[in-house]
Amino acid sequence: MKKFLRSVPVLLLAAAVTVSALIAARPHGKDISREGTAAGHDTLLQGTSINSRLTNSMSDFEGTAALDRDIERFLKRWEIKGASLAVMKDGRLIYSKGYGWADEEAGERMSPGNILRIASASKLITATAIMQLCERKIITLDDRVFGEGGILDCPQFSHIRDKRAVNITVGQLLRHQAGFTMHKGDPLFTTREIIIWEDLDSVPDMDRVIEYALGERLGYTPGQGFRYSNLGYLILTKIVEVCSGMDYEEYCRENILRPAGCMDMHLARNMYEDRYPNEVRYYETHDAEPVPAFDNSGDTLWRRYGGSNIEGLLGAGGWVASPSEFVRFVAAIDGDPAVPDVISAESVRMMTADPEHPGRPAGWVRTGRDWTRTGTLAGTSVMLRKQADGYIWMFVTNTSSWKGSKFPRYIDRMIRSASAKAVWPEHDLLSAAQ
Repeated sequence: MKKFLRSVPVLLLAAAVTVSALIAARPHGKDISREGTAAGHDTLLQGTSINSRLTNSMSDFEGTAALDRDIERFLKRWEIKGASLAVMKDGRLIYSKGYGWADEEAGERMSPGNILRIASASKLITATAIMQLCERKIITLDDRVFGEGGILDCPQFSHIRDKRAVNITVGQLLRHQAGFTMHKGDPLFTTREIIIWEDLDSVPDMDRVIEYALGERLGYTPGQGFRYSNLGYLILTKIVEVCSGMDYEEYCRENILRPAGCMDMHLARNMYEDRYPNEVRYYETHDAEPVPAFDNSGDTLWRRYGGSNIEGLLGAGGWVASPSEFVRFVAAIDGDPAVPDVISAESVRMMTADPEHPGRPAGWVRTGRDWTRTGTLAGTSVMLRKQADGYIWMFVTNTSSWKGSKFPRYIDRMIRSASAKAVWPEHDLLSAAQ
């Protein structure tokens, strides 16, 4: 990508946080209150999202016309209804554009202000929350999670079938080394089966899913293997709530997202009728078929709307956001001085380049010269990169691909090829959007 001069960085005020007394019946629980609000541009001081101010026309440039054409061809080739791209450089949002349809049935074109499910990119938010709690000395990565004296030492998690589970640590959950496998399927995507297996009369909530998982045997000894685990990040979601004394979504908004200038990020909802005002409609491949509803109601629904329990993903994959806001969040956890971070330099290092756990980043999929985060759900594919040359970009679709979890690789190749032709503008859309 072309190099450009740095502009004046976006200013953010760090949140002042106080820690009060232990919460009763919560061994590590703290009540955290936050003073102050996100700062930076006037729009952020007013608590308004850039999503309400960005338009496609603000990113219409001769230098990016070839990139636009490549993206349009990509969407057509893969039968993608719509997508959104945001590019940030040295603290400046230099490009933000929607392509195709946000909601074809409603006649709504994709705009940079639309929010989309971001699937497992959500894990970056959860990992950041955990590192922040470590900085505040509320927990450590070496703390045990279950069993006597563990963070989640409470009655609902006391029935542990595999005694090795009492040795699971916070750090092992972050790095997918806690021993959980999917020999009976992913617990976050087998909600209907858990209802049947456990003879439940309602949809299992977060606690009940964790309780169910503790009733199964681990696939390997914690710390002695690696297996990608959504369940691990669901448990981390619970840890954030217990250790902060706050609802997970509230904690992340007040202590991470708002300080980073992200005002329009939320936990997803299951059904189209319950979508947020500026949220897209999701689509699956042309040959997709309905499946039994996750709640075991007997209904047959699309995976994207009721076939999977998207609301149950929480910190493992449940956030919705615009790429424009999410790259702002990434800029606040990357160690680059262009944008002040919401976590310390040591926490950034622990998430990306911890020498004690080489090749096992926290929240990210891969780190090294470039940092990568991907995500897929029924109706969503996500590709995010933080590049060594200072560029951060995110591309999100509102349509599944038959390539499944491999599809972000195709997005990556397309954006790298298309961006090589681009002459990026030097402006800052955050200033232009005021």
